[in-house]
Amino acid sequence: MKLIFHHIKKHWKLVALAILIKFLGSVSELSLPYILEYIIDEIVPSGKLSRVLLWGSLMFVTAIVFRALNVIANKRAIDNAHRISYEVRQNLFEKTMNLTGTQFDALTLPSLISRMTSDSYNVQAACAQLQSLCVRAPMMLLGGMIMTMFMDFKLSLILICMMPLLILVIYVISSKGIPMYTKVQKKLDVVVRVMRESITGIRVVKALSKEDFEKRRFAESNRELTKSDVAAATVMAMPGPVIQFLLNIGLSIVVFYGALRVNLGEIKPGVILAFLTYFNMITMGVMGLSRIFTTMSKASASANRIAEVLAMDTQELAELAKKEEEAEAGVTDTKNSIALQGNYDGSDFIRFEHVSFSYGKLDAETNALEDMSNKKKRGRPDVPETAKIADFGDEAREKALSDITFTMKKGETLGIIGPTGCGKSTIVNLLMRFYEADEGSIAIDGKPVGDYAKDDLRRKFGTVFQNDMIFQNTLYENIDFERKLDPKAIRSAVEDACAAEYVDGLSQGLQYEATIKGANLSGGQKQRMFVARALAGNPEILILDDSSSALDYKTDAAMRKAILSHHPECTLILIAQRVSSVMNMDKILVLDNGKCIGYGTHEELLLTCPDYRETYEVQMGALA
Repeated sequence: MKLIFHHIKKHWKLVALAILIKFLGSVSELSLPYILEYIIDEIVPSGKLSRVLLWGSLMFVTAIVFRALNVIANKRAIDNAHRISYEVRQNLFEKTMNLTGTQFDALTLPSLISRMTSDSYNVQAACAQLQSLCVRAPMMLLGGMIMTMFMDFKLSLILICMMPLLILVIYVISSKGIPMYTKVQKKLDVVVRVMRESITGIRVVKALSKEDFEKRRFAESNRELTKSDVAAATVMAMPGPVIQFLLNIGLSIVVFYGALRVNLGEIKPGVILAFLTYFNMITMGVMGLSRIFTTMSKASASANRIAEVLAMDTQELAELAKKEEEAEAGVTDTKNSIALQGNYDGSDFIRFEHVSFSYGKLDAETNALEDMSNKKKRGRPDVPETAKIADFGDEAREKALSDITFTMKKGETLGIIGPTGCGKSTIVNLLMRFYEADEGSIAIDGKPVGDYAKDDLRRKFGTVFQNDMIFQNTLYENIDFERKLDPKAIRSAVEDACAAEYVDGLSQGLQYEATIKGANLSGGQKQRMFVARALAGNPEILILDDSSSALDYKTDAAMRKAILSHHPECTLILIAQRVSSVMNMDKILVLDNGKCIGYGTHEELLLTCPDYRETYEVQMGALA
């Protein structure tokens, strides 16, 4: 809840105004039964019509005023809540954009999506209620009790005696809501993940005729979500009937005892009528408190999940931020720089020295589930039920890269080849500082990558990733991507990427203005658009990560030839599965299970690396 109160504090003047208006509206509402009692017991017996009309008009105006004030207060509360939820979503999105790769992997994309949507909505609902219902409900409860005490203290004692019991019921039952709603939000994460996977892979699903399987998979996760939500809602709904039952008992006692006192002439009938009205207000106040606890339980669980992300400027991000500040100020990592300078002769542009890296551990919940399902496979009967995968050291965290060393001169080309999952893309992730290496050092132009400001480092690269993204925008904007590039450079990049034929085939005069979507393009068209996007910025380092898998050999060769001839100063790192794509590179790095098993030219590797030679013979033999 600290997150909610932090943002409310930022807008305290607007929030205070909404609360003040709501307070005045509640005071007006509380005065209505008192006016009614006075009319019945004092004005009507006097028999003066003018006084009846006067006080009747006062009651009517008071009713209009309290309704109007409530409407205005609710509108302001909703406006303030929307303003706060906008800030929360904006802050959450900005934080997400700056998360390290390890932190992003730990949170997962579906969880971030549900925090951005469902959790932020729960926070918005809580902010609105804090300014409206959280004012009106206590006012109806406490104000009603005070007014009844003022009118008749003996009758009010019945209500006073019941209040502790009512509050205890609300507290005991509602306090169980936060952990239950936290569980609901986690189940929602799973639903979002399954839905995202099914929709993103809809073509695969249809191609394999697995629509029914995906329906069952979604139904299972949806059933678990519904089960958790119903359980939480059932618990949170319990205070209502219990409170209503207790209040009805109290109301019956008030009516019975009040009737006796009227017969004895101790109180007037108008007091009983006003008491019943106030009793109804008190009932509404108690029920409102029950609703508040329900909403706040949801909001507290959601706010904690959002705060978990916003608080991720912990040691890792703080250290990265410090590096960014030092890089902006020209301060370098002395220890790392000295280590590099000791072996650096000024000729290497890119340098990896004994680099090792492991991706982050799985989250605790996944660890527990996977541990339980894999115990028998591990053959570890001594493993306790509470064990986590992380408890098994290297079993839980295998190295993605181990002791990788290579160098590149400016303008050189490097091909990286190896089986799936061997660590090819991890090299790119470390070079661009999406992740930090566990061991060793990485430098560009003699400077550790950690000493570059993030934006300065990333501007050196033009990158095509394995799973790149086509945005629903014009073709021109997909390539330019708000970099304000020269249109001539974009056209040249399109030609070098062998995409000119596709672009020129669009409606005359609308080649670059045509809006495209990922689904509208073939795999080869997408890959050529990605290469054009990477080349358009005239990068110092061009990284092509499996960027030609959907291209035919002729187009692939033509594209590589155009890149090498038109961008001779560009240092090229080409990741591929085909030997034909890398065999003409200046150097080739062969990886297997995160380790370097071969490094050299094509001819050298045919002599020294059996795995490379076998891959070459299999692939080239298949082509022959």
